[in-house]
Amino acid sequence: QVQLVESGGGLVQAGGSLRLSCAASGSILSIYVMGWHRQAPGKQRELVATITSGGRTNYADSVKDRFTISRDNAKNTVSLQMNSLKFEDTAVYYCNADTTTFQPIGRSNYWGRGTQVTVSS
Repeated sequence: QVQLVESGGGLVQAGGSLRLSCAASGSILSIYVMGWHRQAPGKQRELVATITSGGRTNYADSVKDRFTISRDNAKNTVSLQMNSLKFEDTAVYYCNADTTTFQPIGRSNYWGRGTQVTVSS
């Protein structure tokens, strides 16, 4: 089993910044892709950004040039630096990790419980 715990959410004014962090723990053998998704009220969950173990990144068009994803492979952590926040960035942000585990043996995509980001206009 793998546990993902997010932190860093909160309330910020439009134009401000927040940094989200996520730590993975448990019976981890390796983590391939880590990422952030978000879900606003009444909307489907959408991809925000992903990063591979080799550092290759991918961003949603709506956050390019404003958000930066990074990870520490040794610590099994992933972060999301969010700058120039907009009202429409308001959502619950979820961390996920495509992980191979030794107990149980296998590979699954694990999710955190989410952290609320609220941007006031």
